[in-house]
Amino acid sequence: MSFEIIIEKFGYWAIFLGTGLEGETILVIAGYLAHRGYLQLPYVIVAAMWGTFVGDQIFFQLGRHSGEAFLARHPNWQARSVRVRRLFDRHRIVLVVGFRFTYGIRTVAPFVIGMSGFSRKLFLLLNAASAALWAIIIGCAGYAFGQVLEKLLNEAKRIEAPVILSIVGIGAAILIWHSCHLRKIPQARTNATS
Repeated sequence: MSFEIIIEKFGYWAIFLGTGLEGETILVIAGYLAHRGYLQLPYVIVAAMWGTFVGDQIFFQLGRHSGEAFLARHPNWQARSVRVRRLFDRHRIVLVVGFRFTYGIRTVAPFVIGMSGFSRKLFLLLNAASAALWAIIIGCAGYAFGQVLEKLLNEAKRIEAPVILSIVGIGAAILIWHSCHLRKIPQARTNATS
């Protein structure tokens, strides 16, 4: 199976699953692949939006139903959950809308929000709005990254020959200077001893 067929067949599902767990890197790559024509950007955004939305709803429900027991079994989440809880206590709505834009708390935040007893309906609405905003911003950023990278590569092709010639020329000049300089050192020593 070729790369194109694999991307066509599984690309949107991979985006959905990947963004359900973490996501930024997957979505940037998917945006880049959309720029290259392997995927379609609107479908990339929709798959990412649903993936992140569903993933966060699952973590919210996990926190709601088995928060303390889960934390007892996963001590690596405890320190991050304390940090998220402090943020949540100070900035509830901002955290609910913005956690997916904050590095290091993406999966822990909906879990802690679920543990807090936060309204399910309000979380559902804010999570949906935030997921859509995130998917559009990050997906379009990946697409733009593809455009910038393509321009850089095209520019690199245009200046490739002069750059290579310059590097070879500088290297040759250094080699010539170095070899001339090494020849002068033994002559200087012989003149000094005579």
